[in-house]
Amino acid sequence: MEKLTFYALSAPEKLDRIGAYLSERLIRDVSRHRYGYVCIAMEALDQLLMACHCQSINLFVESFLKMVAKLLESEKPNLQILGTNSFVKFANIEEDTPSYHRSYDFFVSRFSEMCHSSHDDPDVRTKIRMSGIKGLQGVVRKTVNDELQANIWDPQHMDKIVPSLLFNLQHAEEAESRSPSPLQAAEKEKESPTELAERCLRELLGRAAYGNIKNAIKPVLIHLDNHTLWEPKVFAIRCFKIIMYSIQPQHSHLVIQQLLGHLDANSKSAATVRAGIVEVLSEAAVIAASGSVGPTVLEVFNTLLRQLRLSIDYALTGSYDGAASAKIIKEHEERMFQEAVIKTIGSFASTLPTYQRSEVMLFIMSKVPLPSLHQAIEAGKAGENRNRLTQIMLLKSLLQVSLGFQCSNMLTALPSSFLDRLLSAALMEDAEIRLFVLEILISFIDRHGNRHKFSTISTISDISVLKLKVDKCSRQDTVFMKKHAQQLYRHIYLTCKEESNVQAHYEALYSMLVLISIELANEEVVVDLIRLVLAVQEIAQINEDNLPAYNRCALYALGAAYLNLLSQLTTVPTFCQHVHEVIQMRQKEAPYLLPEDVFVERPRLSRSLDRLGPEVFFRQSKISEVLGGSGYNSDRLSTPYIPQLTDEDRLSKRKSIGETISLQVEVESRNSPEREERAPAEEITYETLKKAIADGVAVEEQERERRRQVVEKFQKAPFEEIAAHCGARATLLQSKLNQIFEITIRPPPSPSGTITAAYGQPQSHSIPVYEMKFPDLCVY
Repeated sequence: MEKLTFYALSAPEKLDRIGAYLSERLIRDVSRHRYGYVCIAMEALDQLLMACHCQSINLFVESFLKMVAKLLESEKPNLQILGTNSFVKFANIEEDTPSYHRSYDFFVSRFSEMCHSSHDDPDVRTKIRMSGIKGLQGVVRKTVNDELQANIWDPQHMDKIVPSLLFNLQHAEEAESRSPSPLQAAEKEKESPTELAERCLRELLGRAAYGNIKNAIKPVLIHLDNHTLWEPKVFAIRCFKIIMYSIQPQHSHLVIQQLLGHLDANSKSAATVRAGIVEVLSEAAVIAASGSVGPTVLEVFNTLLRQLRLSIDYALTGSYDGAASAKIIKEHEERMFQEAVIKTIGSFASTLPTYQRSEVMLFIMSKVPLPSLHQAIEAGKAGENRNRLTQIMLLKSLLQVSLGFQCSNMLTALPSSFLDRLLSAALMEDAEIRLFVLEILISFIDRHGNRHKFSTISTISDISVLKLKVDKCSRQDTVFMKKHAQQLYRHIYLTCKEESNVQAHYEALYSMLVLISIELANEEVVVDLIRLVLAVQEIAQINEDNLPAYNRCALYALGAAYLNLLSQLTTVPTFCQHVHEVIQMRQKEAPYLLPEDVFVERPRLSRSLDRLGPEVFFRQSKISEVLGGSGYNSDRLSTPYIPQLTDEDRLSKRKSIGETISLQVEVESRNSPEREERAPAEEITYETLKKAIADGVAVEEQERERRRQVVEKFQKAPFEEIAAHCGARATLLQSKLNQIFEITIRPPPSPSGTITAAYGQPQSHSIPVYEMKFPDLCVY
């Protein structure tokens, strides 16, 4: 070998002939089963390769590769392993000149085949598989950096390499789970192909450039589909963790886009499969570096929200395509999928910078179907169910996005377009939706992590134990409260009046009030909050809405707990004293008006709420007096809070768009040309009045029926009929306007009277404005 190596180095042009001779000998020896000579020939080739790194190595390599291919074709495992080892040594040599004509297609196919070896002997099988993985690693190393060689990233190669590596990852995982003892597991780990396959996969992905990521990820998705590996999802998550940590960080959004595309492609697959893909997405999003979800951030959320809507449809209709489907849809599986989507939306949002999160929240809010004039809502029972489920799912998603959202400027965090839509959802009849809205608002307002300190409502005697983080109200916060405070108070007030409220609602309302006091309060806000809470106490006292005893007691308890906390925040001793006195009176005479008795598993209530003395209530006059002495605006304090009611309250209670226009329709229909003229007023006598009282109910019924007919007409009448009706009304209006214009524009009578035209008809003589004579006092 020494002589041969010396000869090859001193006469490099002879290398190709040496290679050809050795190749010929090896092929002959393989066919004659003279394996000792085969090993000698391969040893010689390996040593020559290691020694000769000159430019003429290319021709020698051809002979070498032919010999390796011959060994790999053999059925003997030892020869396959020998050939692979030689190939790996060759792969580690960095050649000076590229090869234009070398092909590795055979090696990729053969090594992939070895990776899937199913030899009877487990040890031999493991060795062959490891050789296959090493071989693939060698091919990747040899070709990945050389642009002139075969492109390893082509789908034809990737579709063999990636599944082979995944097969070994997956297979080893199964073997480990069956291993009888930890010691044996450790031994298997040493010789197992798993680590090797993972290392090879990481190396492959780490070398992937921007344009090649897609070809590397597609086989992974196909492999997971073919082997139904989305459902247990453990292996799928492991694969994508390897992928996300191996690729260059700036490419991570490409993986996420491919996963989203795959989710769309599987939109009619079983819920468990879709849930698996979404779980993987969620894990990938957490790993993706902040801000690298890519330029199509809204597209990500759009896809997820579309899948959410589809899932709701599937759960309601019970089929994937609206027709009777062979696949049975299980509602609990769809619900599990919906929860997975919501979790993923939260994961994505947590990786985004603040400004993008604001955009995402606006985007999600714009998708929430609200019963307002601007957005059509599906009618009927199924439509109502779909709308309700969509509203709940989207608000859940919004809550996930808003968790941990930190924004110093509330005006940018809660723009009017977003806040208006969110608050209109706060007035809906559905208790669950109202609770979500409150939670979302709380997560926005709580910027110092105080929320968890108010999870239970209580009249705590010293709030210093809560260790609240309180900052001075900034200028932006003051501007925000000037702009939106009345809106917030109104919605808190109206939410308190809802009969379907449960303990969670009162806890959320309490947190909301306290957080506004801590985060956004100046003196004016404190005064308004006190007025608001006193108005809430009045709701329970007067009880116009016939609230149940629990709701009334809860409102009293809420007011007591809040004023107790606020009085300690304002640090006005006389105010604290008044609040403390009222709480003490309640403890003695009416403990059922305090949170400790109301917000428990079995609340102790009283039916005699209307016979309570004034000493157990917080009095506006007293609070105004004590705070007025400390520099607060006593005039404003002594004015009771009355919420301004707007159209929004009426609209958000409506269930269908048809009903919301009934009021306008009614007003318009009274002036319509089709409406019959009213009968002349009757003479009012004793009999008439008696009859009116008796027929009051009937008249009301008729009025309700008339309204229903008008609404029905506008909902169901053909377009032409409505157009004709509106056209007639427009014509009537135009004729009236023409009359008015004629009266107002008629010129003053001319001095010479009317000028008679040739046909004998009097003709008006108009004088231009600039010739008219005005009295001096009329001229400015």
